[in-house]
Amino acid sequence: MTELVLREDREGLCTLTLNRPEALNALSPNLFVELRRHVDAIAEQTETVGCVILCGKGRSFSAGNDLKAIQAGERAPSRHFQAETLEAIERLPQPVIAAVQGHCYTGSLELALACDLLIAAEDARFADTHGKWAMSPSWGMTQRLPRRVGLINAKELMFSGRVVGGAEAVTLGLANRCVPAGELIDAAEAMARSFLANSWFTLRADKMLVNGGLDRGLSEGLRFERTEGPGAGPDMAERLKEFGR
Repeated sequence: MTELVLREDREGLCTLTLNRPEALNALSPNLFVELRRHVDAIAEQTETVGCVILCGKGRSFSAGNDLKAIQAGERAPSRHFQAETLEAIERLPQPVIAAVQGHCYTGSLELALACDLLIAAEDARFADTHGKWAMSPSWGMTQRLPRRVGLINAKELMFSGRVVGGAEAVTLGLANRCVPAGELIDAAEAMARSFLANSWFTLRADKMLVNGGLDRGLSEGLRFERTEGPGAGPDMAERLKEFGR
């Protein structure tokens, strides 16, 4: 049976690849079950996994929610399983980079927004098409998109359903950078390796404190950083020793 999500681990970098290229990696319930299994495992592997890349095989990251699979009878294990899986990705201790080429529509845009960072190929196409189908978002679009691109940009994208290319995604703040399609994975891996060269302890602390602060006002967020920060990492002494050489 074909795996719907592939996992590859190399020197602290874990790459998860959506593996339904014949269906433009449409997000079927069964794909989500496999994705969740990998995410839950990675969450417990902080000593061996320092960073994660999420990408799609073939010419698209993902065309979005697989309505055909749902019509055919596929069902997720619970009512909000997909949304909860995106929250599990967001809660991963490790930084997560989305590498997006081709289609990234609606449900798959919500999936990409659950990742910490995003690198877009020049041929990437982002859109929220809930309005086209008279559907309401339930996987986090109304909360994550405004936080990523700002309120008025998010509303315009959601109300219009218009398609945004890779270069404009960078301008809007949706993506960190835009690269030629043939360089997408290399660019994502280079970004990941630049993170992995630093303390994995600090990577996890930074992510936890930033995400935790987003749920608070400024003064409470500052207090959260002071009281919940984990302090120095176990590798600090060795890193300082290397600095002095």
